[in-house]
Amino acid sequence: MLRLHTFKVLGIKWNSDGSLEREIQIPTVNATPFADPKHHTQVALSTDIQLSPNSGAYIRLYIPVNPPTDKKLPLVIYLHGGDFVLFSVSTVVFHEFCNNIAAQFPAVVASVEYRLAPENRLPEAYEDALNAIFWVQSQAQGAFGRDPWLDYADFSRVFLMGSGAGANIVYHAAIRALDFDLRPIRIQGILMNQPFFGGVQRTPSEIRLIEDAYVPLYVCDVLWSLALPPNVDRDHEFCNPLSGDSYVGRVPRLPRFFIKGDEGDPLVDRATQLVQLLQSYGVPVVYQFNQGGYHGIELLNETEAQYLYSAMRDFVYSTRVTEDI
Repeated sequence: MLRLHTFKVLGIKWNSDGSLEREIQIPTVNATPFADPKHHTQVALSTDIQLSPNSGAYIRLYIPVNPPTDKKLPLVIYLHGGDFVLFSVSTVVFHEFCNNIAAQFPAVVASVEYRLAPENRLPEAYEDALNAIFWVQSQAQGAFGRDPWLDYADFSRVFLMGSGAGANIVYHAAIRALDFDLRPIRIQGILMNQPFFGGVQRTPSEIRLIEDAYVPLYVCDVLWSLALPPNVDRDHEFCNPLSGDSYVGRVPRLPRFFIKGDEGDPLVDRATQLVQLLQSYGVPVVYQFNQGGYHGIELLNETEAQYLYSAMRDFVYSTRVTEDI
C-alpha cells in the first residue's frame, strides 16, 4: 500500500511492459539555438546534440548569447535532478538553470540527457555521464571536426556539476573517469548541489525531517528501489558512498569539490558525511551548509538561486588549473 501511495505522490504508474508512465509533467522547452530579437531577457543559446542513437542519450549545449571572443570559457558538464526516475534536460527548471550558469559564470554548459530508472537502472546513468565526458574529449581532439560552439571552451578547465540525483551521478562518473586517459581535457573540479545519497541506517536529518514536504523518507526509499540494481540494499556503493567497496582506492585521486546542502533538506547529513569522507582522503573540499532551506530551493527561490550561482562561479574561477589529474 505504501508503494502505491508513493507512486500516486510521484505521479507514476507501471505500464504492462514494465516501464513507467510519468503522469505529472513539469513543462518542457525546446532548445533555442538562435537569438530572438523580441526576447530581450534571453541570456543564453542552446542546441541538442545526439550522443547515442541506441540509448537516446543526448547533450543540450549552452553558450552565452554574446560569448567573449578574447578568452576561452570553462566547460561545465551538468547532470539534472529528478531522483534518477524523473525529468529531462528539457524540463524548464533545469533548462533555465543551465541558461543562467552559461550566462552568469560565463561558461559553456553541456547538459546530459541520461537514461532514467527503472527502465534503465544504475549504473546506466553513470555510463551516459561518462560517455558525455568522452564526447567532450573527442570534441577537444577535433579528429572528426568540432561543434563551433565548443571553440569557446577551455578544455583544460572542465567541471562536472550535478543537482540531487545528478550530483550522485557526477560523483560516480568522476570516479569511473579516473580509469581513462582523458587528455587533452582536464577535469578540474566537481560541483554537487544537495547530493542524493542514502543508506540503510537513518541519519539524524532523515529522522528529523521524515515527513518532509519535498523528499519524505518513504518516497526516497521507493525511488532507491526503482533506481538501484535488483537485489541490493541502500548500502550499495551507488547509494551509500561510505560503503567504499570498489571505489576506496580511487577516491584520493579525485579533484577539488564544491558541496552545498541545506539544513532543511533530509539529505543534508549524507552530504556532510561525504565531505568528511573526501577530507579523510585528502581531497580538497569547499562546502556550504545553509540554515533552513529545503530540497530544490534554488529552483523555486530566485534569491537562493543567485547565491548558489555566485558560490559555484567563485569555485570554478578560483580553481587553479592543474595538469596532473
